[in-house]
Amino acid sequence: MILFTPQRQAPDGRTLVDQAADAIEQAIQDRILRPGMALPSIRQFAHDHRLSTFTVMAAYNRLVACGRLQARPGIDYRVARREAARPSAPAWQMPQVGPAWLLSDVFADHSVSIKAGCGWLPPDWHNEAGLQHALRQLARVPVGQMASYGHPLGYQPLREHIADHLGGYGLESAAGQILLTHGATQALDIVIRTALRTGDHVAVETPCYANLLRLLALNGIVAHGVPRTPEGLDENVLEALARAHPLRAVFVSSALHNPTGASFTMAGAFRLLQLAERHDLLVVEDDVSRELLQEPAPLLTALASTRRVVYISGFAKSVMPSLRVGYLLCDAGLLQRCAQTKMSLGLTSAEIMERAAYRVLRDGRQGAYLRSVRERLGQAHDQVCQMMREADFEIAVEPGAGLFLWARPRQTPAGPQGAVGLAARALQAGIWLAPGAYFYPDQRDEGWFRFNVAYSANPALWAFFRKAAAAGA
Repeated sequence: MILFTPQRQAPDGRTLVDQAADAIEQAIQDRILRPGMALPSIRQFAHDHRLSTFTVMAAYNRLVACGRLQARPGIDYRVARREAARPSAPAWQMPQVGPAWLLSDVFADHSVSIKAGCGWLPPDWHNEAGLQHALRQLARVPVGQMASYGHPLGYQPLREHIADHLGGYGLESAAGQILLTHGATQALDIVIRTALRTGDHVAVETPCYANLLRLLALNGIVAHGVPRTPEGLDENVLEALARAHPLRAVFVSSALHNPTGASFTMAGAFRLLQLAERHDLLVVEDDVSRELLQEPAPLLTALASTRRVVYISGFAKSVMPSLRVGYLLCDAGLLQRCAQTKMSLGLTSAEIMERAAYRVLRDGRQGAYLRSVRERLGQAHDQVCQMMREADFEIAVEPGAGLFLWARPRQTPAGPQGAVGLAARALQAGIWLAPGAYFYPDQRDEGWFRFNVAYSANPALWAFFRKAAAAGA
């Protein structure tokens, strides 16, 4: 059953997942696929349409989430039966825009076609061959080897691989200094819970990673914003804060910063570390996007040491978000306490996922895959920056690499809601935006948005902004 012809570079910017889901939806509406009918298996649909199984799985699961398909795990997918007596609910209802929306609803709803504000690579960009090979290898591991909770620090071969890999960046470490976690965000949470106490003061970049702000607030930590500059942080502001408040730590992203895409220069890195030394500040380096760099950027932990810096990273950007494997690297004393915190929060991390990540990283395909992703992201940056200039947008930094651009319309949205209000109206048009207000401790709204370049080349996105500007939004 051939339902459509995939377009690898669709004129309207739709991904292959979008195209597959739309084709199945249309077939259901046209009664080609009737209630209760079984769809082709994921493998068969992928073969018939020359798609990856990951693409088909994402399309099927999207339609399950929308209520159009019903999944019978391990058996099949069928067209959902509609009960005549029950009024049909809409496939998607617009959530209330707010910080919780950015941190939860944006992950929960898969029906919006333009995800310009999301924080991940498109599903069909992932290393399918490497992932499938890793999962096949993992399936041959005797269950007895994976039946226990695993080591508190995490799967040792992966920790050894990480230590070897970081050595290539000049960061000398050992497996015993590395703690594996349930993603990099959990690593941040563990460090906050372990190294800080309720009421402590810390410095964060402005703008900064939105989840970090929520983690600090949940733990009762007072966050002070320090402007991000082209070289790193505004040291004058940080110096003034360190003199005015009992700062304990500073949280930074050294490479391809989320949300601006900027990276530290060597001069900026040295000035920050010198300031941290003068004021005895713990530096927490969030470095999840380094593998997407086109050009090298300073690694703070390599320039200083784990006595001064805690290093955090993960594989959501370089392997796949759903693996949920992250890690932290720090000195022995803090690491032991972090391991205790991890065990208190949820015992060990998922060794089966750590094994899968290890096999992907050790597979010979990963290097070529990352080179391809960097090239595609570079092309996306060029394209989206051009579209932004044509739409009269101000771009804070043009990194040419990584996922993100930080930009705003030169005609700042009018009204008390500003960019947040514009994001709410965008949802009505099927567009997810990430307003800049959610990346500031004080939630200031200066009209900025975070754009994911891999999802932002859709002409409909920029048509929306032009229409909003023409209407004096």
